[in-house]
Amino acid sequence: MVTRRLDGLLHGDYLGLLPGPGSEPGEAREYRAGDDVRRMDWPVTARTTTPHVRTTIADRELETWLAIDLSPSLDFGTVGMLKRELAEGAVAAFSYLAGRGGNRIGAVVTEGGPAKAIPPRPGRGGARSLLRAVTSLPRGEGADRLKAEGRNAHEHGLAELIDKTRRHARRRGLAIVVSDFLEDEEHPSDWPRELRRLAVRQQVLCVEVLDPAELALPDVGVLDLMDPETGATVEVQTGNARFRARYAEAAAEQRARIAAGIRSGGAAHLRLSTGSDWLRDIAAFVAERRHLAAYR
Repeated sequence: MVTRRLDGLLHGDYLGLLPGPGSEPGEAREYRAGDDVRRMDWPVTARTTTPHVRTTIADRELETWLAIDLSPSLDFGTVGMLKRELAEGAVAAFSYLAGRGGNRIGAVVTEGGPAKAIPPRPGRGGARSLLRAVTSLPRGEGADRLKAEGRNAHEHGLAELIDKTRRHARRRGLAIVVSDFLEDEEHPSDWPRELRRLAVRQQVLCVEVLDPAELALPDVGVLDLMDPETGATVEVQTGNARFRARYAEAAAEQRARIAAGIRSGGAAHLRLSTGSDWLRDIAAFVAERRHLAAYR
């Protein structure tokens, strides 16, 4: 399904998944406002008496690392799929996109415990192997699994996942963080700081997965809700319009903090929802990035 949908929407040569400046010299063109003056082609400028810049060709052999968060908070969904399934779908799509041309793909995965690394392998075979490893991880009941294993959800957070990805990604390339970016507010981790450290050598994309019910509660009467990370339960009355409004406001503030953290880390941001056509959202995002890069 991923291959068919993305092949139909993304054609032609690519300049990396998230187009970067590259390192190989390309053709010269006239200078446009906003161009990096460090790329001025002075011989052509002197010959034509018109400012020219030298374009660069993005490296074809790209090493991509996926930081995949499959913590218990992703075992939730209200629109036909779990956030975990959406995260796995995003991993499949980006593995397909990044694995073309023999590019190498590796991953660091966590399910709420210590992050585990999957060494990078080239091409489609490497992408399929990585996807099998990710989807074959045991799927538990969140808090029950953590309790049985004697672990707390906050012991191994998003910051640790990003840090381990940085340590494994020794070559310059692309890093993709797939997560819902939700953490225990009593034990928050400084993941924006780790994101900034990762972005020093890597081009970084953060893929935020969410469910529509996390943004606005439906009016369905009394609900018993459980935090999959801690097992804590709470009863809420969704029939109260004022309560639903406060919930929506708090959810918007939470997502704004996540977006600000991603921006401060110097990463690109893609939001995917279980209630939308996520494959088309991915294709539109990549196409937009390429279009913007063409005019830089």
